[in-house]
Amino acid sequence: MTMEQINYKLEVFEGPMDLLLSLISKHKLDIYDIPIMELVEQYTDYVRQMQEADMDVASEFLEMAARLVYIKTVSLLPKSEEAEELKRELTGELLEYRDCQIMAGKLKETANGFEFYTKEPEEVEADMTYERFHEPFELLGAYQAAVGKGHRKLPPPVEAFSAIVQRKIVSVQSRISFILTSISGKGKRTFSSLIRSSKSRSEMVATFLALLELIRDKKVTATEEEEDLTLEIKRS
Repeated sequence: MTMEQINYKLEVFEGPMDLLLSLISKHKLDIYDIPIMELVEQYTDYVRQMQEADMDVASEFLEMAARLVYIKTVSLLPKSEEAEELKRELTGELLEYRDCQIMAGKLKETANGFEFYTKEPEEVEADMTYERFHEPFELLGAYQAAVGKGHRKLPPPVEAFSAIVQRKIVSVQSRISFILTSISGKGKRTFSSLIRSSKSRSEMVATFLALLELIRDKKVTATEEEEDLTLEIKRS
């Protein structure tokens, strides 16, 4: 038995299972004992007509065609246990798909009988009363977390920069002048006395750098006396 030639617009199917069920119904085949030879011929013929009509044939239709051809090939072997198993799988899938179609049709009929009613939206006054109960330590923890978070968003206070902004920067050149004046007035000075006379860390660092520069330029000589350096102005 072959499928009749179709000369009119081809029916569109949702998928290969839909097409198979249609062919089984149209040609009165037994879904529980599918004659695979007939079904393969009918299916491949229909897919070929779809291609000739320039229809967009989805890959799933071609995959099913390959599956049917494989079942047909295996069925021709002397021992066709695999073919029977493959036919049972296909039959189960077709029955499941058919049942889904039947249920979908029933749901559609039921839905068509429904009447829908709409209601105009109306304002609802929300009750903002907080009804949860919390232990005192939970409230304290929440408060501390909120306060800490709020403080982290604030910029640092001005007092935090006072030690940096208000600190006097002492230049090395000013300490060079101080050292030369101090040594020339007293004749000599010790290194430790100059450092102790510094009033700040910045002044102490500037004094030390000034001494290094004076020694490098050979304007001052340094001699070690009793574990200290004695500084004198170098005479030319």
